[in-house]
Amino acid sequence: MRNREFRRLMAFRIFTILSYQMVAVTVGWHVYELTRDPWMLGLIGLAEVLPYFCVAPFAGYLVDILPRRRLGALAACALAITPLLLATIASGWWTPGGTLAIYGAIALTGCVRAFLGPVYNALFARVLPREQYVRGASLGSIVYQSALVSGPAVGGFLIGWAGKPASYAVAAVFAACAAVAMLRLRVSEPAPQLQRAPIFASIAEGARFVFGHQVLLGALALDMFAVMFGGAISLAPAFIQEILDYGPEGLGILRAAPALGAVAMGVWLARHPMDRNAGRVLLLAVAGFGLCMIGFGLSASFWLSAFFLLLSGLCDGVSVVMRSTIMQLATPDHMRGRVSSINGLFVGSSNEIGAFYAGSMARVLGLVPAVVLGGCVTMGVAAVTAWRAPRLRGLHLGQLR
Repeated sequence: MRNREFRRLMAFRIFTILSYQMVAVTVGWHVYELTRDPWMLGLIGLAEVLPYFCVAPFAGYLVDILPRRRLGALAACALAITPLLLATIASGWWTPGGTLAIYGAIALTGCVRAFLGPVYNALFARVLPREQYVRGASLGSIVYQSALVSGPAVGGFLIGWAGKPASYAVAAVFAACAAVAMLRLRVSEPAPQLQRAPIFASIAEGARFVFGHQVLLGALALDMFAVMFGGAISLAPAFIQEILDYGPEGLGILRAAPALGAVAMGVWLARHPMDRNAGRVLLLAVAGFGLCMIGFGLSASFWLSAFFLLLSGLCDGVSVVMRSTIMQLATPDHMRGRVSSINGLFVGSSNEIGAFYAGSMARVLGLVPAVVLGGCVTMGVAAVTAWRAPRLRGLHLGQLR
């Protein structure tokens, strides 16, 4: 944290996540208030992930060949457009399209988010020496999860106190602050390549690297399927109103609880960096995450539900730090943008696909059975990964240095 440029990069990260999370909690409340249908909550994730999938491979290529700092600032500015559009809809200034207009605004966020992760991961390796990657990843996780805690909490408070337009407006301000932080960052950029491979050949090179690396592929696949099937937080608005009987402030608490647990775990890992048996701990953490989701689905008490989500955050904090560290240590610098984009296709999209899956299953099975089934599948994913990826199961981080 004595590194000024690292602090500026962390400011960019926290402001972008704050903006995104405030929009997520507000638009979830907005849509459910209009429709009273949990499946419509799932469509929010689908509206974001489809454009994300289309843009992400090209975003990684651009991050590898263009100035990363300017690209990050431009992406942060574009991130502010979605909450501004949603504020006009919530205020009644723009009425045509109904929920379709809301989904259209969310689709723009999906395009922009495809750039944020690759920019951050590429610059992370430029502002820190290699021997500080493990601690840096832990601090990055703390910053990320702190934004996950405060973003939903602030968003839920603003919805209840000042209304949805105010929450959207503050989210736009946070995105603008992220752009300023990125523009103030001073970091050496890699020399431009005189001869660039064709775009699709370059993207394919990054894909071959990931799919040929058992440890990296195993960590990404584990996180993706665990979050996809075990991420019940997208159904929180329905749980709040149908089962737990709380208002928007309670929604903010539930959305923040997993991140609070992950912050606590990130602090512990920053003080006690993990090396030995990292793969085994990662697999156990994912299995624990699934168990917590089962507890959340079966709980009918608001505070017990929040407690299970807090425990799930502790488990997820281990997964986030381990996956980030593995990716930073295993990836060569000239491929960081493309590998990070593939990581985004695995992990960054899993929340949105998981939201669509959870909403669809809730419509078919009901809220509680959908969440319990997802937790059981997550535990199964951990077991299958341990069996199919022995190098990940026996991983010590020192093997990647």
